[in-house]
Amino acid sequence: MKLACFSFTEKGYKIGEAISKLSNENNYEIHHYPSSKIPEGVNNLLKRIWSEYEGFIFISAVGIAVRMINPFIKHKTIDPAVIVIDDLGKYSISLLSGHLGGANEIAQWIGEKLGAMPIITTASDNRGIDSIDMFAKRNNYFIENMNSTTKLTSMMVNGKKIGLYTEDGEIIKYDNLVLVQSLENVNLNIDGLIIVSSKLNISAIEVPYIVLRPKNINIGIGCRKGIEANMIINAIKSALNEIEISLESIKAIGTVEVKKDEAGIIEAAKYFNCSLKIFTIDEIKNIENNFAQSQFVKNTIGVYSVAEPSAYLLGGKLIKHKSIYNGITIAVSRSIHN
Repeated sequence: MKLACFSFTEKGYKIGEAISKLSNENNYEIHHYPSSKIPEGVNNLLKRIWSEYEGFIFISAVGIAVRMINPFIKHKTIDPAVIVIDDLGKYSISLLSGHLGGANEIAQWIGEKLGAMPIITTASDNRGIDSIDMFAKRNNYFIENMNSTTKLTSMMVNGKKIGLYTEDGEIIKYDNLVLVQSLENVNLNIDGLIIVSSKLNISAIEVPYIVLRPKNINIGIGCRKGIEANMIINAIKSALNEIEISLESIKAIGTVEVKKDEAGIIEAAKYFNCSLKIFTIDEIKNIENNFAQSQFVKNTIGVYSVAEPSAYLLGGKLIKHKSIYNGITIAVSRSIHN
């Protein structure tokens, strides 16, 4: 994580130097910018590097930091972490993006290193419960309706009864939690609902709810040589739409080693921001008898099937057997939590 540190006084400079020497600890890369050594001025430098850093540390009064960052603040999902340390090194304050940006964690870490008191004002942390955005971040869930996080987290802060339906098995840290086994006819006496699911078209829920998309969907692909990326991308979209599965839940794409250099498959993995796993002929041969077989595929590449074995080897249970879209074979599996 790349952090920029600004200091404004002689004492602040010493603290900034001490912090910069912690670079490479805890995966932090820290650059110190003393205000006296910035010819263009802090405001101009901040404007230039705002998008380059994931976090900013101000060794200053809180008011100075607030005025300087104000022009650049956009939304909690993209704002960097901002931490303020007084120039006596007494307090380490999480000012902005405490959860998703990681400011709470950084403030606590710096506090431990400097012997300063971490100041964390987010209500959920102070009550020892998970905020929904941190729960999502920790488990790599995509938050589908981000605007609902504040409302649901507020309910948790106020001790309301919250339901949790999950395909993933991870449980949010909250005492007044009710596990929901099905989204059909949710009739429990709950005030809100957290849904961790790859399913689209969730039936009407009468209480406030939020949808978190787990990365649990695997795509097996077989295709003819030289197929274009847009055709593969559209084939995957069609396959998942048919079974009402969110694209945000794609975890991995898999295929056979003969196809490892197919530009279309490689670009599709980049498009969906997922991993690409290449299986050997032997790996597929070991399980190919469990799936539908094609003599043409066998004669062409040496195995009877690619899409279904690849989806299976990526983990989980097949939820869509092979379907063909303009010469592209797609199969889908869902990972099962332990």
